Amino acid sequence: MAQGQGFGFGLGKMKELTEAFKKAQQVQEGAKKLQEDLEQMEIEGQAGGGLVKVILSGNQEPRRVEISPDALNEGVEVLSDLVAAAMKDAYSKSTATMRERMEELTGGLNLPGIG
Repeated sequence: MAQGQGFGFGLGKMKELTEAFKKAQQVQEGAKKLQEDLEQMEIEGQAGGGLVKVILSGNQEPRRVEISPDALNEGVEVLSDLVAAAMKDAYSKSTATMRERMEELTGGLNLPGIG
């Protein structure tokens, strides 16, 4: 090994490494805030033109189900289908929101497995 080369880390590389650690710490702090924000969100999925609504938190925690009295006239089978469709709609919106917020948080980082 040539004298003065160390492990191949020049000053430029150390600066890059320091910046990467700072960015990672910012992302970690942002992730904690994001988790808190997601817990407070209410994301609504609906079916049957609003006859059935399912509300989830931003991290898919069930909050409530709202069923219009008009939906009761549709019969049990249709009502079950409407509830399932509203759940899928809420879940889809919730996961899309999570993905968007994570992309905002990690933008420009090139983290493997994210995005």
